[in-house]
Amino acid sequence: MSIAFSDTTNNTGIVQQVRKFMRVDANQWPTANIVNSVNNYLDTVAGYAIGADRKFQWDDTNHTKLPIGTTNLVANQAEYSFLNDEQGNTILTLTRIDILDSNGKYRQLDVVDQTQIDGALDEALIPAGIVTQYDKIADNIIRLYPKPATSVTNGLKFYFQRTPSYFTATDTTKIPGVAPLLHRGFVIAAAYDGAITLGLQNTQALGVEMQREEEKMKNYFGLRNQDEVRKLTVFKQDNR
Repeated sequence: MSIAFSDTTNNTGIVQQVRKFMRVDANQWPTANIVNSVNNYLDTVAGYAIGADRKFQWDDTNHTKLPIGTTNLVANQAEYSFLNDEQGNTILTLTRIDILDSNGKYRQLDVVDQTQIDGALDEALIPAGIVTQYDKIADNIIRLYPKPATSVTNGLKFYFQRTPSYFTATDTTKIPGVAPLLHRGFVIAAAYDGAITLGLQNTQALGVEMQREEEKMKNYFGLRNQDEVRKLTVFKQDNR
């Protein structure tokens, strides 16, 4: 079941449920505190989702644009950084780089690591020419090989994963941008944070619930690709 951030009519929102678990009112535990806890847990979920499976490019469903961007290709410039998307969200990692070819069509660049390049890295950039490879030298910074010989408008298309869509104290109907099965975890995480801070008697009980929610989250991301055919592989043992 989806849970909105705040629902003062039915008292079923995250804010209302957190205070119910904590047995406190708005004066004892302000909404700003709940926002901080919910956003912290959102980071936890996002981090686990991104790291759980390289084939599954998780993205917060509250984002209104796809995690795809373009940037200009600059002649003789090898390094490019992708720090934020067009809506200001922080880019956490790049998943693919395409380049616009002379026919006006994008083609995928091959990934290479600097350990695979013989000789000095600077020499691999000379002379400038048609780009065929890129090295991801940081989570959101790449180096092209060789460096481009010409400038091209929107010459690079990059695919990425980014920070989630965070909550603010004024949110009401907004729901966490993850599967509804995981929404209760935001309630428990925020209530647990509050219970620890205030030294409430039910802190231990909430801690147990928190462990259950985290385990549910891990199981969900571990089993979500039900449409992928699983294959048996032969284990080879070296008896030398």
